[in-house]
Amino acid sequence: MLRAYTLSNAHFATIDPSAGAPFPPDAVWIDLFNPTPEEEHFSEQHLGLLLPTREEMQEIEASSRLYQEDGAMFMTASVLFATETDAPGTAPITFVLKGQTLVTIRYAEPKSFAGFIAHAERQPMLCPSGSATLIGLLEAIVDRTADILERVATEVDALSQRIFKVHEAVHKRTTNEELEANLKLIGRSQNLVSKVRESLVSLARLLSFLAVGDATKDKAFRIHLKSLSRDVLSLTDHATYLGNNITFLLDASMGMINIEQNAIIKIFSVAAVVFLPPTLVASIYGMNFTNMPELQWLLGYPWAIALMILSAVLPYFWFKRKGWL
Repeated sequence: MLRAYTLSNAHFATIDPSAGAPFPPDAVWIDLFNPTPEEEHFSEQHLGLLLPTREEMQEIEASSRLYQEDGAMFMTASVLFATETDAPGTAPITFVLKGQTLVTIRYAEPKSFAGFIAHAERQPMLCPSGSATLIGLLEAIVDRTADILERVATEVDALSQRIFKVHEAVHKRTTNEELEANLKLIGRSQNLVSKVRESLVSLARLLSFLAVGDATKDKAFRIHLKSLSRDVLSLTDHATYLGNNITFLLDASMGMINIEQNAIIKIFSVAAVVFLPPTLVASIYGMNFTNMPELQWLLGYPWAIALMILSAVLPYFWFKRKGWL
């Protein structure tokens, strides 16, 4: 889909490359969403730029993501999407700033983009120029990332209370199902936080590259850029804190699993020790030797039974006294 936003019309207009008409001369923002090869070729012809392909956008080296060419700044950042699902991800989005026109190339629909487009249609002055539109988009992405981190922080706090059963008057034994559910929640939170960190690192690089461009000659642009850089830095620190907290919860959960396993092994060990003496007694009196006085004894059977019970009870009370049970 190829759309252009003009300040005069104050809305997005879908452009059909087959019509052959060029972009509106007052286009502030040109958005290529899942562009076809025809739309890419049409855009390159009318913009006079060689736009990166989807494969080139996925490259991770800085020289392929941040560069200047033909009087335009090409900047690619990883942006979060599908964060409300069980499979959140990051998608590379390229921002091309040439003069006062912004071009975005994307193959995903982050909520930050959808929200900014809706605001821009209601408030046209959010997009007076390409650089202002770029700042607005980056602010929307950072705000969305902050909301995601806040949600993860709430989930991690609830998970911590669930693991340690903070608000329970009686600390019930954690079941295997609860332990498994905790591990799944920890893995999901860690995956999302790692995606957030990946996005924030790419945004920090983009802002650093943007700070040395020609657009920084505008004082208001520089102020917004510095504010965004501080926000990204603080969010990165918060994501690191959350990652460390999640790692601690993972270690705590694994420790509880080890405690449960040790308790099971302990039960089997005690049972083996308790039943070992009676087994020994039964084995002795089960031997078929001729000269065994107890075999002819009238009280031999009750004696063997009593001896086996006593040999089992004595180790049990010994363990209880030592506090091993």
